[in-house]
Amino acid sequence: MGRSWWWTEEDPLYNVVKEIHFCYGHRLLDYDGKCAHPHGHNGKIEIELSSKSLDDRGMVFDFGDIKEIIQRWIDNELDHKMILKKDDPLIKNLKDLKEPYFEMTENPTAENLAKLIYTYAKSKKLPISRVTFWETPSSSATYSE
Repeated sequence: MGRSWWWTEEDPLYNVVKEIHFCYGHRLLDYDGKCAHPHGHNGKIEIELSSKSLDDRGMVFDFGDIKEIIQRWIDNELDHKMILKKDDPLIKNLKDLKEPYFEMTENPTAENLAKLIYTYAKSKKLPISRVTFWETPSSSATYSE
């Protein structure tokens, strides 16, 4: 049987995708619209790892290991927290009330949250190829390098 025209033995690329769900609140500074006000989302993250070869187990990366590394960080840092830009005046109130929050240097947009998670995965030496961050079931942003 012949090979497909788009694949060659020299260029295999394997991809795995893990979904992670979490809840968070945020607001956007310097924004004219509903998202300028504090509100919440049920977010979904799709983490794609890629490799030209498989490990001894026949895997790009174990799904359980992806969950352990990324889900634990999401649960500790982002889940059920207000995610705010570092100069948001709301941070002082949250500190005073001892409420959980996470500070970002950029506005906590879907694009910047995708980049944040990508950067974290890369820092953990995962063979990350992209992160897609779903802010709602119909709206997502993707970051890759």
